[in-house]
Amino acid sequence: MALYKNTMKSFSLSNIRERFPIFSQHPGLVYLDNAATTQRVDTMIEAMDTFYHKQNATVHRGVYELSATASQSFEACRTKVADFIGATSPGNIAFTKGTTESINIVASSFLRRKLRPGDNVVVSIMEHHANFIPWQMLCREVGAELRIIPISGNGDLDLGALEPLLDNRTRLVAITHISNLLGTFNPIEEVIALAHAKGVPVLIDAAQSGALYPMDVTQVDCDFLAFSGHKAFGPFGIGVLYTRQELKADIHPYTYGGGIVQNVMLDVTDFKPYPYNLDAGTPNIPGVIGLSAAIDFTRDLDRKACVEHVQGLSHLCRNELKRINGVKVLGEPLKTGGIVSFYIDDIHPHDVASFLDEDHIAVRAGVHCAQPLLDHLDVAATVRASFSIYNTKEEVEHLVHAVKELIKFWR
Repeated sequence: MALYKNTMKSFSLSNIRERFPIFSQHPGLVYLDNAATTQRVDTMIEAMDTFYHKQNATVHRGVYELSATASQSFEACRTKVADFIGATSPGNIAFTKGTTESINIVASSFLRRKLRPGDNVVVSIMEHHANFIPWQMLCREVGAELRIIPISGNGDLDLGALEPLLDNRTRLVAITHISNLLGTFNPIEEVIALAHAKGVPVLIDAAQSGALYPMDVTQVDCDFLAFSGHKAFGPFGIGVLYTRQELKADIHPYTYGGGIVQNVMLDVTDFKPYPYNLDAGTPNIPGVIGLSAAIDFTRDLDRKACVEHVQGLSHLCRNELKRINGVKVLGEPLKTGGIVSFYIDDIHPHDVASFLDEDHIAVRAGVHCAQPLLDHLDVAATVRASFSIYNTKEEVEHLVHAVKELIKFWR
């Protein structure tokens, strides 16, 4: 399957894997923890290395050439991100530490000033802790209500239960695009339409979809969108917060310091407008440079083909694991991303992961920062296999074989 749009050259799965240096360092590695973090593409690593070797300077401070060049590269990435997600202007794009900080900024810098006792915030039961705890804590602090959208028996969002949760005291809906536990692909356009019909803004957690699943924020009409570079073939410590044009003025500084001010007087400080009012201190310049290179790589991919490849691997994995006696696969969503969570009767997920690691298979085991969902499903913990573009059918078969061997060994 060709995963590149470039028709001048043939690219196979092996070519894709060659773009990720980790696999040359660990030739036998079966890396199936992509929901936690993807591997790093070569051009991203090279871009950050080049910056440190040849271009190292801070941004927006110096008038000398090196600083000006760094500033241009930094702001060019803002423009690139805006184009990547369909934003109308680079001024809609703020750089953060990651999805978690982006969500906390919306909670602390946007919603805190608006939320009153008796108001409510709506989230789903399938949210990652990063899109659950900030709203839970804010509601507890203010005296507001956290309302939960349930899921159906197969793991899909119960869309029919959403509308009754929305009223004239609802101040925000925060929903994940793809569940990091079940792989459920949520109908965010329908969620947004229902919320907007009641005048309620919507935040989309795109941590699991930002890399491969094309997202046009203007088309879907979301108000906020957050994703992380490290789950999109980019570096750790860099993320994106998109804010709708009409709401930018409602985002206040998250932290205070140099770089975000227009004027500082003894009794008052005037701040720059969003997104520059979130850049207190020296920002993660090499992270932005790396994110820019990762986006360039992703834009050269045929993302439709990539999504089909990843979903095909997860469907194969799900179906093959379900055939094994003693293995329970969580959920059967109508539409999924590349995530499969399962557990084995009488074998703790940590033991499963440790056994698989002996066979050079890297999976995640635990609650996956989704404890409310696991409690709802009455499951203590799971093993999670998550796929990306460099994974193969043979790796799925390797995983399934290893699980069968573990069950034989254990019993």
